[in-house]
Amino acid sequence: MRNICIFTGARPNFVKVAPLIRAIQQTEGCSYQLVYAGRADDPTLESTLFSDLQMPRPDVFLGVDCDNLNELTGRVMSEFEHYLETHDTHTVIVVDDLASTMAAAIVTKKHGLRLAHLVAGTRSFDISMPKEINRLVIDGLSDLLFTAGIGSSSVATREGAEMHKIYMVGNILMDSLRANHQRWMRPACLTTDRYLVFTLNRKALIADAQNLGLMLDAIVEAAQGCPVIAPLRGRARELVERHGGISVVDPLSYLEFGYLTSHALGIITDSGNVAEEATFNNVPCITLNSYTEHIETVKQGTNVLVGEDATQLRQALQQLISGQWKQATLPDRWDGRTAERIVQILLQ
Repeated sequence: MRNICIFTGARPNFVKVAPLIRAIQQTEGCSYQLVYAGRADDPTLESTLFSDLQMPRPDVFLGVDCDNLNELTGRVMSEFEHYLETHDTHTVIVVDDLASTMAAAIVTKKHGLRLAHLVAGTRSFDISMPKEINRLVIDGLSDLLFTAGIGSSSVATREGAEMHKIYMVGNILMDSLRANHQRWMRPACLTTDRYLVFTLNRKALIADAQNLGLMLDAIVEAAQGCPVIAPLRGRARELVERHGGISVVDPLSYLEFGYLTSHALGIITDSGNVAEEATFNNVPCITLNSYTEHIETVKQGTNVLVGEDATQLRQALQQLISGQWKQATLPDRWDGRTAERIVQILLQ
């Protein structure tokens, strides 16, 4: 029996591991435990999340909750070490690029266990970003690098990873979209069928209130009266509501947000995950960043990068509203079967 530990550090990780859990449950000779770095009462884990994703709650909550990344890393290392000492584990799968993910990766290799990195090979090439350091460490330690596309596989190869460690399995986010396509729930806040979606979460954008105001002006003007719906919380919600012109709503459940984005005229976002899902749904997407971890969304998909430039944002949104958007295709292996590939590789 292969005992697999799936380690998660934040809410978005669950969307990526839900298909993996289903695939493991359907495979003989495999068992798993789902570990979460945070608390059982984490407010970001809304009550509907796990039922929406058709997955169980974590088996183990490490209970780490702090803002300082170095403190968080140390505490997760300590708690996860205790977990590995008390649970028979063959392989640890870590997801994405959080500080907690890096901590779990380090402890795994110190225990001499097989480490697999889900969504490996992503880079911003900006070493000043904490997540970039996390990515380098996790990929460097991993025995199995599961990448979403050719670009990510190429990065891992250039950095010296042995070819037998790299597996281009596709984008596992698409597995969740494919599994839930018939389950989307139209949110009560939606009163029209022609609308734009706006999401905002990146700290650098929120911190520069003056430039954010210019970008919000550009959105309102270029939308030309088309409703812009923004599910926001915290500081982002406060700033956008104060500016006006955008319909700010409470954060939505996974199934409601899936409906909102898959039926939108277009999306304006600073989230890589949202941009990836837009490509799968063939919905035009404008990303408020100068880079993307998955360049396939730009080269083949529906995504366009405008950085933090209000002028570029206005021009792109004007094209979107007028229907003059580029033709897109689905990147290789973004077919909703990534989890199946991963489990077969784990059993080899």
